Amino acid sequence: MSESEFLLFLLSSILPLLLFFTLLRRKQHNLNLPPGNMGLPFIGETIAYLRPYSATSIGQYMEQHISRYGKIYKSNLFGDPAIVSADAGLNRYILQNEGKLFECSYPRSIGGILGKWSMLVLVGDMHRDMRLISLNFLSNARLRTHLLKEVENHTLLVLSSWKENFTFSAQDEAKKFTFNFMAKHIMSLDPGKPETEQLKKEYITFMKGVVSAPLNFPGTAYRKALKSRSTILKFIEGKMEERMKGENSEEEDLLNWALKHSNLSKEQIMDLVLSLLFAGHETSSVAIALAIYFLQGCPSAVQKLREEHIEIVKAKKQLGEVELNWEDYKKMEFTHLVILETLRLGNVVRFLHRKALKDIKYKGYDIPCGWKVLPVIAAVHLDPSLFDQPQHFNPWRWQSGSTRGTSSLSSSSTPTNLNFMPFGGGPRLCSGSELAKLEMAIFIHHLILNFHWELADQDAPLAFPFVDFPNGLPIRVFNTTSSFGTINPT
Repeated sequence: MSESEFLLFLLSSILPLLLFFTLLRRKQHNLNLPPGNMGLPFIGETIAYLRPYSATSIGQYMEQHISRYGKIYKSNLFGDPAIVSADAGLNRYILQNEGKLFECSYPRSIGGILGKWSMLVLVGDMHRDMRLISLNFLSNARLRTHLLKEVENHTLLVLSSWKENFTFSAQDEAKKFTFNFMAKHIMSLDPGKPETEQLKKEYITFMKGVVSAPLNFPGTAYRKALKSRSTILKFIEGKMEERMKGENSEEEDLLNWALKHSNLSKEQIMDLVLSLLFAGHETSSVAIALAIYFLQGCPSAVQKLREEHIEIVKAKKQLGEVELNWEDYKKMEFTHLVILETLRLGNVVRFLHRKALKDIKYKGYDIPCGWKVLPVIAAVHLDPSLFDQPQHFNPWRWQSGSTRGTSSLSSSSTPTNLNFMPFGGGPRLCSGSELAKLEMAIFIHHLILNFHWELADQDAPLAFPFVDFPNGLPIRVFNTTSSFGTINPT
């Protein structure tokens, strides 16, 4: 190829690109985008956005940007131009228009580690079908008749190992509780058995990779997690083959339910099991650890809880009953207020990943088609214009007559405060939300009746971006002197 031919070829290749970017820039120039800062090329402001900060705050990055640009601003995050929303109205609008104006759009690295059939990353009909399976298995009837008893059994199994003046990681104990429950619930795995403990070991490695930088190089947490993911999937596949041969085919677990009542492929079922194990274990365990942390700093709430749960036990003793039932759960009214406040202040899920499916106008701003849209749930929950003293742990704010639109609630109700969205909303509302609240309530019931506790060392929840306790939330426990304890710790 001659020099002139090469130049002609080069120009013919570059000119269309230049024209594309010129048109794109001109289009954006004509749009009324929110104010903001796009940051560095490609990485934008991602590093600053993900920098660790106190989980009971929105962090310096968000504070500065909201102060400078307002509650809706533009940025460049996770490799894409983005609209960030700390605006309660826009967040509701995004979630309510899921699949019509907006679509779930998590970074490719998340799909790479959770699987392309994970409920977290699926969109459209496939997500709906997967969600229906989990909703059917987590139905209200099943919560009442089967899961409540299982939750209580696993709670007692963990708490019965706690000893007087015992110091340990509350976060690890909460994870042990939720992992054992989910493993039993999904695949009928018994706590303490070698195969369960081996799966737990692989899962811990897997989780470390999920929350790490997506660097797929030898020795990195992400690479180790991919290896553990492969091991976990082989384990799940083995359990599936056992069921198809008729072994344990009568177990009332999710694996059997999916095999009998869905048309999902083997790969889809494996990713469904993995994603539910991830969602059901990680978020619930963090929420329980947060409740333990917040309550140790609020003696008045602990006293109110203790009074409520002693009354429940008194009533059961008069009836000659021991195990909790659905009516007992419904009586846990203040407990439910504690749960709501824990979810509001702790913000287990801090923000969501969405993408605009078409050009959208909101409050005079343009949201271009294809742009990332990040509704920041935590920023709304910690907004002083929406919640009085938002950094203060105050379960009473949810009582009837409280300010800012809260209402009276029972243990099975949903808050009418439209600014409260700990489980998301719209078509992607968390299918395990009622189970998560049930787990927290039953755990708190037995914890409050049997133990006092205190922090054994300094620790506080951090967001980076998943909420975690850097030191594992070390606590020291003491047996209560009450005669209403539900276990006999030794």
